[in-house]
Amino acid sequence: MAVKQFKAESKRLLELMINSIYTHKEIFLRELISNSSDAIDKIYYKALTDPALTFDKEAYYIKVEFDKEKRVIKVSDTGIGMTKQELEDNLGIIAKSGSLAFKKENETKDSEMKNGSEIIGQFGVGFYSAFMVSEVVTVISRALGSDEGYKWESKGTEGYTIESCTKDSVGTEVILKIKENTADENYDEFLEEYRLKEIIKKYSDFIRYPIKMKITTTKLKEGSEKEYEEYIEEQVVNSMVPIWKKNKNELSKEDYDNFYSDRRYGFDKPLRHVHISAEGTVSYKAVLFIPEKTPFDFYTREYEKGLELYANGVLIMNKCADLLPDYFSFVKGMVDSEDLSLNISREMLQHDRQLKLIAKNIKTKIKNELEDLLEKEREQYEKFYQSFGRQLKYGIYSDFGVNRETLQDLLMFYSSLEKKPVTLKEYISRMPEEQKYIYYAAGESIERIEKMPQTEGVLDKGYEILFLTDDVDEFAIKTLREYQEKEFKSVAGGDLGIEESETEDDAAEEKQENQELFAEIKSLLADKVKDVRASKRLKTHPVCLATEGELSIEMEKILSSLPGEQKPKADKILEINPKHEVFKSLQEAYEKDREKLKLYINLLYNQALLMEGLPLEDPVEFANNICKVMG
Repeated sequence: MAVKQFKAESKRLLELMINSIYTHKEIFLRELISNSSDAIDKIYYKALTDPALTFDKEAYYIKVEFDKEKRVIKVSDTGIGMTKQELEDNLGIIAKSGSLAFKKENETKDSEMKNGSEIIGQFGVGFYSAFMVSEVVTVISRALGSDEGYKWESKGTEGYTIESCTKDSVGTEVILKIKENTADENYDEFLEEYRLKEIIKKYSDFIRYPIKMKITTTKLKEGSEKEYEEYIEEQVVNSMVPIWKKNKNELSKEDYDNFYSDRRYGFDKPLRHVHISAEGTVSYKAVLFIPEKTPFDFYTREYEKGLELYANGVLIMNKCADLLPDYFSFVKGMVDSEDLSLNISREMLQHDRQLKLIAKNIKTKIKNELEDLLEKEREQYEKFYQSFGRQLKYGIYSDFGVNRETLQDLLMFYSSLEKKPVTLKEYISRMPEEQKYIYYAAGESIERIEKMPQTEGVLDKGYEILFLTDDVDEFAIKTLREYQEKEFKSVAGGDLGIEESETEDDAAEEKQENQELFAEIKSLLADKVKDVRASKRLKTHPVCLATEGELSIEMEKILSSLPGEQKPKADKILEINPKHEVFKSLQEAYEKDREKLKLYINLLYNQALLMEGLPLEDPVEFANNICKVMG
């Protein structure tokens, strides 16, 4: 029999196909099952338009068989089959898709085509993935309406043969002679029952037609209560109807929880699910989950975000990162669409408008669901925020505030007034009319912030303070700058905007009176602080450190802990409480004993460092100075 040659460009494409187009060899089974599904779809569509043809769904299925000894896998279907000419056209010219041509020919005839019989074979190359694992590929097919069958056979780039043959029923069989193992590749795995079943469940679980396979199982031996025996029975191994194609009203929370568990999205129970059925410019279905607990690797570089992506029930990507913004990377779930432009291997997506539209819609849906959770189930939202709030704050900081409108109303911080996490909107709603700023204090823990001297002046006025304890908090707040036209202000920052009861004349007189003392203290501290001044924020404490500029002390600590030689420093201001009795000792020492003044200033400065959690420059000297004062 004469061997027909592939066209030159087809031969080159086949070489690429076998060696480089597909990343994972296991997808050969996905492609063959998808083709079988397409073949059954075509009969279904013809039944819609041809009154003489009936479609009995029970008669249509896909079967996967294997023979380990003969190294053969067979994928057969009861679909529309192919004529000799169709075998020549569809299998002899690579990248000519019979499914795509069928779709274009019929897509304007009947709207039911789109609703019930989507064809996914867009490129006509998937079939050739079989050559990645096969020495010989044989296709035996009999077309609908024909009494004669034909056999197409190829060993790859050498070419192919076509001859007539006997086939009892309409449909197609694809028979693969599996390659022998090599030093680099284990082809035996594709001749194992469990592995074939695993691949089907992974990629083709939601194909709408039954995928049958003989499965080894066990049962009690007849007449025995303990002894089991193995037997083989034909089972349907795929689920067929995916949850996202079912009516929402038919599904319970338990159904969604089971799907979450079955797909191994997490070991927890999801807090919320979102079921989307979108029709319009781009049509797609999605089921999204908001988890309760943080995955163990979530805040590491190893964590891989993304949603499962399906094309008409066939898994295309395990993790499609483009469907989720980074700040919503905790969301689990899947998207299924017929409108996506896939690349030649159907393993990757083209970056097209449809994908961007889906991603934009998903982002809005997630935001709305989180806002609804916050409003209606506050306790559950706080549980979510404890796990993933940091990611939302990173979302504000990492993109320089671009996402502020999406994320700012979802943020929460611990409140000095409420003694629990509150939103920025709740803080604003309680602000006294005369309050100019949204006040915050940053520190390592709530307990530590509560003891900060810098909070005294703000709390004394009855104003609420937000406690920032995450390392990203202050960076996010600095990026936001304001909320509802109210500027954020650190209690350790510059002018707090708090009116003092003393007159301007009194303040000017006090400043003039102690000007020389503060200048002397600044001189003693040399380049350790940018300035020394009388404090308006302190009430009971003698001293504290304040800052000027964008970099705070907490931000300095975080940046200093990062690798790298550059260690940025905050511009520190030493503030001394002129109403504290310690200040009288400073005045007296300034007048009578400058050495004692130097000792006192050293102690006060190091006390301020300790209260901020900053390291002492010379702990031994500090200890000795305490002994001097006590002596």
